[in-house]
Amino acid sequence: MSEGRVLAIRRKGAPGRDERLMSTPLLARLMRRPELGAVAGTVGVFLFFAVIAGSGGMFSALGVVNFLEISAEIGILAAAVSLLMIGGEFDLSIGSTIAFTGMVLALVVTQLGWPVWAGVLAAFVAAVAIGWCNGFLVIRTGLPSFIVTLASMFILRGATLVSARGITGVTQVPYVTAGAEHDIAVRLLSGTTGHGLFQWMARHGWIAMRSDGQPFADGIPVSILWWIGLSALATWILLRTRFGNWIFAVGGDANAARNVGVPVARVKIALFILTACTATLLAVIQVLTAGSADTLRGTQREFEAIIAAVIGGNLLTGGYGSAIGAMFGALIFGTVSTGIFYTGVDTDWFKIFLGAMVMVAVLFNDFVRRRATGLR
Repeated sequence: MSEGRVLAIRRKGAPGRDERLMSTPLLARLMRRPELGAVAGTVGVFLFFAVIAGSGGMFSALGVVNFLEISAEIGILAAAVSLLMIGGEFDLSIGSTIAFTGMVLALVVTQLGWPVWAGVLAAFVAAVAIGWCNGFLVIRTGLPSFIVTLASMFILRGATLVSARGITGVTQVPYVTAGAEHDIAVRLLSGTTGHGLFQWMARHGWIAMRSDGQPFADGIPVSILWWIGLSALATWILLRTRFGNWIFAVGGDANAARNVGVPVARVKIALFILTACTATLLAVIQVLTAGSADTLRGTQREFEAIIAAVIGGNLLTGGYGSAIGAMFGALIFGTVSTGIFYTGVDTDWFKIFLGAMVMVAVLFNDFVRRRATGLR
């Protein structure tokens, strides 16, 4: 056969062509992205509420700030939870960690007289201890992290109640930030930013203004900025660092990862510590913004964070997922929880919608994973 004939056959896709050099269709590349479902869901949710509740003020500056703030509280947790789930583990204690570390901050400030910044450091020290204990017990005992952190959930919630009532006699500790408005921790971790920008937009008629000349939305809550920053950091870790490769390897097959030199125990303990620290970050933001701590804070937050991560494309079995997807999952959660008020629909329907979203997300993620890996 002549050389020209061989080249003609290869150009037509004959076996002589190396499949590794063939271009992958755009749709196939998109289907391999774990966050595809969350992005599509976000677009669908926004379109739905734009049609149903758009005229009710949901997408005004105040409405947008409201649902972004709710999304941020879930998203701060979901950024770390997504990494932990990719690593093949769960943490059901993060809701109780929010209450416990928030109470640590409040008690050392109000009862011991520590400055707020020192109380914040004490809260994060407690978080590191909690995360390390959870990770160590999972590694040393071989028990499922579901069981270990379920026990931690009850222990921490009980410890929060005992400490609050035993020391103060009440379940709420107020006046944490009284007289400390200029403390560096208060300035970095509470309130809003961008007041000047919002006032400028109000003066030019871009956003609504109150009768006193001030905008209804006076700035961006700092929790939104922390949410965006943590999601970006988690994405960079997953996609651009060796530690990110270790997370995927550990979640995919811990034994295989150990055999090629991945420090499985250290990776998992670090992920549990990271999850506890993000829970504490949210606790600190809540305490410093409200000026008080409450033993009921963080209730069911662990499930909301897992829901956001699952909607965002993270598999329950580990080894596959996306921090950006978890960010979109949190955005869906916050948008729906706020938007349902603007529609006038009974808010009880929110739980039904949330459960349906989780089921659809799990089925879709499993379908995408099978298509990406060639499974049937």
